[in-house]
Amino acid sequence: MASEKPSRTEAQEEASWISGVSAAMQTLESMVADIASTDIPVLLVGESGTGKEMLATRVHQLSTHAQEPLRRIPCASINPEILSAELGFKSNGTRKPNVTGTIFFDEIGELDSASQRYLLGALPDGDGGARRGMVEARVVSTTNKNLEEEMRAGRFRRELYYRINGVCLRVPALRDRKEDIPQMVEFFVRKHASQLGRPCSQVSSRTLAIFQDHSWPGNIRELENMVKKIVVLGDENLATMEMATPTPEPRTERLAQGRSYSLKAAARAASREAERDLIMKALARTRWNRKRAAQELQISYKSLLYKLKQIGFEDPEVSQ
Repeated sequence: MASEKPSRTEAQEEASWISGVSAAMQTLESMVADIASTDIPVLLVGESGTGKEMLATRVHQLSTHAQEPLRRIPCASINPEILSAELGFKSNGTRKPNVTGTIFFDEIGELDSASQRYLLGALPDGDGGARRGMVEARVVSTTNKNLEEEMRAGRFRRELYYRINGVCLRVPALRDRKEDIPQMVEFFVRKHASQLGRPCSQVSSRTLAIFQDHSWPGNIRELENMVKKIVVLGDENLATMEMATPTPEPRTERLAQGRSYSLKAAARAASREAERDLIMKALARTRWNRKRAAQELQISYKSLLYKLKQIGFEDPEVSQ
């Protein structure tokens, strides 16, 4: 495991992995840079864990409000009273002084109807006229919902949608930008090694290949948690064991394949699944020491290597 290069600043690192190397993210970064210097409201749409919050922060960092506060409002846990205070209004409806910068509505699709009604009255309507008590800060919102469907279902106010959607940017899922994974992994290793006081080492090509094959339903958040697990355990094989182990085919699906699936074949499949499970548990207990695992399983070392090859776990990089 080779040592990493000297760290850059956290802001430089974040900007690097946010923009990525994929065409989709390069285009998105270019659009963010183009609109950041304006005051047009921005709506970031994407699945949970795709990095929408980091992009909202990026809009703020590149804007003319960069030296002013970025106020994050978690919309899933708010009511009109709390919202009023967060927006900088006093109890009599007048504005508190120095409430500027950027207001970030995190998952705005979660706002209840009363809060939506209140927010609609507080945001500028875009006609250029002044209105007493109007929010003056830059507005950036994120959502993992399809707000057009929410409007059709009557769960999101149409007027509010057009108020927050000056420019809509769609953030791709991690499965659609896998070429960015190595850069993200490097960033997360640096981040968590520094925070946890652990060695900062490169992730092996074998683990990166496993990451490339994974579908990442939890997106970047899932990837970061996996990298943090590797840093904490100091053992890539142990951390990625569940990802690398072939998922057994559900029994109901096997039986549904047809009458040609014999009882003898079913018994062999069940035996292979049980054997795989025992092997992986033994390797986990011995922290991937294959000689000790073979002893626990009461088989020869050569037999264990053969069985590991059968289940796709032949790895010459792992110490024997």
